[in-house]
Amino acid sequence: MSIFDRIHSPADLKSMTRDELRAVSEEMRGRLIEICSRTGGHIGAGLGVVELTVALHAVFDTPRDKIVWDVGHQGYPHKFLTGRADRFETLRQENGLSGFLKRSESEYDAFGAGHAGTAISAGYGMAVARDLNGQDFKVVSILGDGARTCGLAYEGLNNAGASERDFIVILNDNEMSIAPNVGAMSKYLTSIQRNPLYNRVRSAIGSVVDSAPGPLSGVATLVRKWEESMKSFLTPGVLFEELGFRYFGPIDGHDIDVLMDTLAAVRDLSGPRLIHCITQKGKGFPAGEHIEKWHALPPGHDPATGKQRKASVANSAYTAAFGQGLVDLAKENPQVVAITGAMPSGTGTGAFAKAFPDRFFDVGIAEGHAVTFAAGLATEGTASFTTWQFSTWR
Repeated sequence: MSIFDRIHSPADLKSMTRDELRAVSEEMRGRLIEICSRTGGHIGAGLGVVELTVALHAVFDTPRDKIVWDVGHQGYPHKFLTGRADRFETLRQENGLSGFLKRSESEYDAFGAGHAGTAISAGYGMAVARDLNGQDFKVVSILGDGARTCGLAYEGLNNAGASERDFIVILNDNEMSIAPNVGAMSKYLTSIQRNPLYNRVRSAIGSVVDSAPGPLSGVATLVRKWEESMKSFLTPGVLFEELGFRYFGPIDGHDIDVLMDTLAAVRDLSGPRLIHCITQKGKGFPAGEHIEKWHALPPGHDPATGKQRKASVANSAYTAAFGQGLVDLAKENPQVVAITGAMPSGTGTGAFAKAFPDRFFDVGIAEGHAVTFAAGLATEGTASFTTWQFSTWR
């Protein structure tokens, strides 16, 4: 009997040792890869939050405590742990499991989630309702890192941070959504190496330890490690602290011990707080280095290699034809531009970006901005093609 078969609900995780929780994570990641390689599915985001999901359900009292997932694709491990593992083969099939979080599917799905940006606003609403009703439970919103380009996420942070309410936000930061994050806020979160204070301190300490004789020369190695830690820690914390959140992190989002200890400590505090988790999108999947392409898998992949056994050409041919048609139009008309929302490969606009980089705009997951931006272009005679990948989601 596998250790995973001992889990009938999240409550079963609470009696497990840390080593057993690591074993659960490893086995669940393998099962996700094996099943989604056959059935297809948005696997990349889920593989990145396996340990985080295990730790959340081990520390918090779900479904009494509310876990609100941003970007429904992060919810695959959550579904596995909440009584749906035996139905996972039906993912995105008729009468099967939804590919996203769905309140009518499980009491553990606190809020429906498809696209990015909604978790903070929804979770904060639950926290306010809890307080108005005199109830006592925790609310944890997991912000998909792709939502760092969503205006809605910052609107929620701004509102929730100004309150004194008991509310936890987790930033799942893998430096990607589908393609690497774009825009000023994403750059801000990775720009500590350009911080003047950081660089002055680094230079001063580095000069001292590099010139230190004998045994002290080894201190330089510690300083280099300090440098990497400070690069990730200092600047992001300032942003969230200024918004009113008590900041914790960054922490390793794949280390069960760190996750369990941090979540337990933060759970027992009060007020708005934010945990910054560093994760790897697609962790464990053989094609992880091509994770933009494998953000979602079509059916029929070899789980050992990540290669597709039988190519599915219909959709890819349509996407490629659209992309090439857009390039052809742009060659004839210098007023043609392309706008996409964090999905250049999925919308076929990657070729356009290479051919006309000055006329290609990836605005991130910021649809409202994209459409209004396109309207502004149109007022000056520019023909913009604003592209999204799907007309429906499942």
